[in-house]
Amino acid sequence: MKTTNFAIMLAAAGALAACGGSSKITEVDPAKNPKVFFAFDSSAISEDARTNLLGQSLYMKNNKDTKVQIAGNCDERGTAEYNLALGARRAEAAKSVMVKDGVESKRISTISYGKERPAVKGTGEAVWKWNRNATTTVK
Repeated sequence: MKTTNFAIMLAAAGALAACGGSSKITEVDPAKNPKVFFAFDSSAISEDARTNLLGQSLYMKNNKDTKVQIAGNCDERGTAEYNLALGARRAEAAKSVMVKDGVESKRISTISYGKERPAVKGTGEAVWKWNRNATTTVK
């Protein structure tokens, strides 16, 4: 009896997990919503960034001739060398999401601008959060 109850509870938990984890990915035109953002000193992909990148991936799968470049960017803190390396990791992390989702790697190039191309000029977290990004450009 206990085994049967446990099996039923396990099946119910699995069904609930499957329902709760499903989110519909919608196509994102990289020309219209090209940026994903990162935490300070990180190249980890957040759930918001993953959703955006999977939407870009869907766009690329539906538009087979599209090629893109992903540029990694950083805020003004840190050395130029450190930020170039961090920007490269951010661009590669974004590319990795799209490649794992089925976009051919050769259709996505990456580049790092480090802190050399800030999206917003100024200083402080209100500005820096916008400069920590990976930006997709259609080529």
